[in-house]
Amino acid sequence: MHGPAPHGAPHPAHAHSPAGYPAAARVARRPDPDRRRRIVGLWLWANGIIAGVVLNVIFALFGVLGSGGSMLGAMVVGALFAFPPLVIYLFVPMIIDRYDPEPWWCLLMAFLWGALAATGFSILINTGVHVGVSSNFGEPVGELVSASISAPFAEELFKGLGVFGFFYFLRREFDGIVDGIIYATFCALGFAAVENVLYYARAAMQGSDVLAGTFVLRGVFTPWLHPLFTSMTGIGFGLARESSRTWVRVAAPIGGYLLGVALHAVWNFLPTALGRAMGDIFMPWLLLWLCFVASFFGIIVALVIRKGWVIRDHLRDEVALGMLTQDELELVCSPIGRLRCTLGWRGATGRSFIRAGARLALSKWHTARALEGRNRTLSADFIGPLRDEIAQLRQELLARAPR
Repeated sequence: MHGPAPHGAPHPAHAHSPAGYPAAARVARRPDPDRRRRIVGLWLWANGIIAGVVLNVIFALFGVLGSGGSMLGAMVVGALFAFPPLVIYLFVPMIIDRYDPEPWWCLLMAFLWGALAATGFSILINTGVHVGVSSNFGEPVGELVSASISAPFAEELFKGLGVFGFFYFLRREFDGIVDGIIYATFCALGFAAVENVLYYARAAMQGSDVLAGTFVLRGVFTPWLHPLFTSMTGIGFGLARESSRTWVRVAAPIGGYLLGVALHAVWNFLPTALGRAMGDIFMPWLLLWLCFVASFFGIIVALVIRKGWVIRDHLRDEVALGMLTQDELELVCSPIGRLRCTLGWRGATGRSFIRAGARLALSKWHTARALEGRNRTLSADFIGPLRDEIAQLRQELLARAPR
């Protein structure tokens, strides 16, 4: 740890760097404490993506060949309806997560896992269940079991595995409930986009009116249902990350997954079981779910605000130690701090400084919680390297500060 700066040290734009470092000096980086774990996770992710792509291609070819080729054009139409709205869908969670937003490459990995791996494995299981049950008990029973039992368990499992990957292999990028929800949302949006291609393609083959109705239902009214279901698993892993109790770390992800499965099953069951008779109660049913989704968004906002409080509380002693100034603390804790850096002189270096400060605070938070439970946590290994990174970024900001 670097020594504290003198009491009342000015903002780094007008002061020397801590511990007497020259402004141009480079702070030596410590070894990455979870590098091996990240490499293993990347290998598993890549293999899951490859397997998912192969499965998706195989089932898409079966669909195209089985339709005499007409399905291919319908899938192109489905893709045109499914993917452009993602610009709006993906923007919402990124806006909500104002404090310590996840790196873009993590969000991309989550999205691709949902879009390729989770869809590929899920369609394999769902198709197998549908064919097996239909051949023994008839098509209606096969459809009901596939939609109401197989799909909720399989889809939430494989989407949830994406969240687990960040929880276990990228612990530095996974701090708690908010992160669990964000990763679950991106996995689920990727899954829903590919799933919507098939729904829209089938609707397009039935006529433009059916396609329009399907798009309004899935693309306008219910695009957040998959994220809602999978966020239950994300909350479970978030609770496990925040807790020092062993039983919570085991039970919370399982409980979250089962809750997501239950919500998914309830949503799928009534339309499948009632069919055309569902029309009389469909609008009240849809409004109930929309209210549920709106309430859930409110909870997410509250959790994000709580995350900001945690960051502020665990950076106050860094100010006392001279590692940060009060102005820097306010910059890190500001919901528009990154925007200020982007529009001001700090630029990308300032955004990196904010991220390092937030990461330091959250690592200290996890370490403190682990010590209370007398547990070991990998977060303790991040504190030293993050302080070094902050010191280096302060020097870089000093060198480019306006005079």
